[in-house]
Amino acid sequence: MSEVSSRRSPTLEVPRLDTGTSFRKEAYAALKRAITAMDIYDHAQEIRLDERRLSAGLGVSRTPIREAMTLLEQEGFVRTRPRRGIFVVRKKNREIVEMITVMASLESMAARLAAERAADADLAELRRLMDAFRGDPNGAGDGERLAEYSDANIAFHQAIIRMSGCALLAEMTENLFIHMRAIRKITIHQDNRAARSIIDHMRIIEALERRDPEGAERLAREHTLGLAAHVEQHGDFLDAGHDDG
Repeated sequence: MSEVSSRRSPTLEVPRLDTGTSFRKEAYAALKRAITAMDIYDHAQEIRLDERRLSAGLGVSRTPIREAMTLLEQEGFVRTRPRRGIFVVRKKNREIVEMITVMASLESMAARLAAERAADADLAELRRLMDAFRGDPNGAGDGERLAEYSDANIAFHQAIIRMSGCALLAEMTENLFIHMRAIRKITIHQDNRAARSIIDHMRIIEALERRDPEGAERLAREHTLGLAAHVEQHGDFLDAGHDDG
């Protein structure tokens, strides 16, 4: 993982806030969106959040930033380390595998419900999303094309949750998404996983189109557990430089 280790630590991209609304609420929402959008495992350095820079970037005082950080820490997005600062939470290999295993259960139930509830138009859109990559001889190709598929892969999994029509499933997966998104984006480049991902996704789509709840549930579970097995075998980089503080 030398290529990963050599990359610079990313910076949090935050927009200035609308000062006509609650500063704490807006700061919390903006920071949560920014953290969720980061590839938090795509580099070796830990991500430290600087209150002063965030205050300047958001255009508010440091008080609502601190209040927002308290909420984010309660949700497990950040962690305060005495005399060191506030850091975005990154999980170890074992924790990520456990998280993916739980996600497999949630996504498989979402797929089951989607087979029963999803609108035909939503299923057609899901097929179009994957059809755009199915013709590539190397799955999703490489370079820019692979980056495009990485985004489509995330969109696919989000769509399955959404098409379940179950608000509780969406709520339960929301706080797992920051880690699932980041892990899926980095592992899709490894071990020809993009090509296999496309095949798995098409099989899930076919089960959904047949309105086959049992088949969709089984295929979705096997697909996500495949990611868990890959991370368990190849995810040593998750523990590299990990500081429990």
